[in-house]
Amino acid sequence: MDTSLTPPDSSPATAPAAAVRPGNGRRPGFGTLLAVDLWERFSFFGMAAILVLYLTASEARGGLGMAPQSATAIFAAYMSLTFMAGLPGGWLADRVLGARRAVLLGGVLITCGHAVLAVPVTGSLCAGLLLVVVGTGLVKPAMAAMVAGVSGDGEGRREAAFRLFYMCIQVSALVAPVVTGLLAERVAWHLGFAAAAFGMTAGLIQFALGLRRYGDVGARPPRPVPRPEAAAMLRRAAWVTGVVGALVVVPASCGLLPLPAVLAVLGLTTVTLPFWYLRSLRRTHALAVGHKRRLGGFTALMAASAAFWMIFAQSGSALTLFAERHTDRDLLGFEVPASWFQSVHPLFVLLVAPLFARLWLRAGPRVDVPVKFAGALITAGLSFLLMAVAARLAEHGPVGPHWLLLVYLLYSCGEIALAPAGLALAAAVAPPGSTSRLLAVNGLFGAVGVVVGGQLFRLTAVLSSAAYFLLLGAFVLVVGTTVALGTPQLRRLLGRPAAPASS
Repeated sequence: MDTSLTPPDSSPATAPAAAVRPGNGRRPGFGTLLAVDLWERFSFFGMAAILVLYLTASEARGGLGMAPQSATAIFAAYMSLTFMAGLPGGWLADRVLGARRAVLLGGVLITCGHAVLAVPVTGSLCAGLLLVVVGTGLVKPAMAAMVAGVSGDGEGRREAAFRLFYMCIQVSALVAPVVTGLLAERVAWHLGFAAAAFGMTAGLIQFALGLRRYGDVGARPPRPVPRPEAAAMLRRAAWVTGVVGALVVVPASCGLLPLPAVLAVLGLTTVTLPFWYLRSLRRTHALAVGHKRRLGGFTALMAASAAFWMIFAQSGSALTLFAERHTDRDLLGFEVPASWFQSVHPLFVLLVAPLFARLWLRAGPRVDVPVKFAGALITAGLSFLLMAVAARLAEHGPVGPHWLLLVYLLYSCGEIALAPAGLALAAAVAPPGSTSRLLAVNGLFGAVGVVVGGQLFRLTAVLSSAAYFLLLGAFVLVVGTTVALGTPQLRRLLGRPAAPASS
C-alpha cells in the first residue's frame, strides 16, 4: 500500500471529508456510493458483454450482420467515447454542477440510453450509445471524486478506499454478463439492453435515497464558474454540439458519412486529447513547480497504461469473438453463451484480490506505483502471447475453454495492480480544484488504448489471429519493460524517495 507518494491532495473536492468523518474512522456514505456504482457498472458491463455479439449476429437472429472488423471498431469507438466524455463531465462536476448533481444527471442519461437501445427500432443504435456515453462521462469522474472525498486524507487511505471500491464493483462485472448475455443470446438482444437500463435505474434510486449520508461531499462545485461565464460556456458547448451533430452524427446515422472516416477522426481526437490537456495544465503559471513535475511523471505512467487498456479492451471484442467462434463451449450438453466468458475476468479479480492486498502489505513501499504499472503491463503482454498459442491451435478446430481462462487470469492480475493505483495517483497529483478532471484524464488514457486496439483489430483482415495476438503481446511486453527500467526516474518525478533495499 502506497503511503509516501505525494503530499495529500488538498483540493476542495476532497477537503469536506474531514467534516463528515466520525471519530471511529468509518466512512459515512461509502457503502451507498459502493452500491450505486455496483448498479452503474452492471449496466456498463452488461451492455459491453453483448454489443459486439449483437452487431455481428445475422439479421435472421435479430442482429445487425456487421463484419467483425467494423463491429469491433464501433465497440472501441463507444468505449473510448465513454472515457473521453469524462473530461468535460469532470469539468462540469468541478466547476458547474457539483459531484452529486453530475451523478444524478448522468444516471438519468444512461438509463434513457439503455431504454432507447431496448426498443427494437432501426436507427436507435447511435442515439442510445450517445446517451450512454454522455451519461457515463458525467457519472464516472464525479463518483470517483466522491469516493476520494469520503475516504479522507492520506495517499495510503485513499488508495485503500479505491482498491476496496474497485474490488467490490467486480461483483457487477461478474453478474451483468450472465444476466444480459442469457437474455440477449437466448431470448432477444433488446431484452439484454433493457436489463442494463433496469440496473442504472436501481442505482439512481439508491443514490437519491442516500444523499443525506454524504455530509457536504459533492454538494457544490469546489471551484464554481461565475454564473455569467458558465452561461456563456454552456451556450458555446451547445453550438459545438449542434455543429458536430449536424456534420457528423446525423450523416453517420443515415449512412451518408463513411464509417471508417468517422472512426479515423475519433481515433485521432482520442489519442491527442489527453496529452494536449495535460500539457496545457502543466503550462498553467499558477501551478507550483512540484505540481508540474508530478504531472510530468503522471503523464508518462498514464501513456504506458494505455498499452494495458489496449489489451484489456479486447475482452469485449477479439476475445468474445474467439469464444463464440473458436472455443468449445459445450458443458454437459449445454452450450455456454459466449458473453458469459466476460464474467470470468471479474471472478478472478475477486478471487485473487485478497492475495494481492496481502502482497502489497508485506512488500511495503518497495512495490510502489511505477512497479505496479510495470508488473501489470508485463503480465498483460504475456497473456496475449498465450492467446497467440491458443489462436494457432484453433486453426485446426475449436480449443478448450482453459486457454481463455488462463488469459483472463493473467490480465486480471494486471488490472488489480494497475487500476486502483492509477486512480489513487490521479487523485494525489491533481492540482487544487481539479480532482474530477484528473480522474477523467486517467480514463482518457484508457480510451487511447481502447481506440488503438480497435483500429489494430483491422489487421486481422490481413494477419492471422495468432500473428495479431503475438504482435500486441510483444508490444505491451516492451512497454512494461521500459517502465520497469525507468522506475527510478519516475519516482523522482512523482516526488517519492527511492525504494528501500530488500533485507
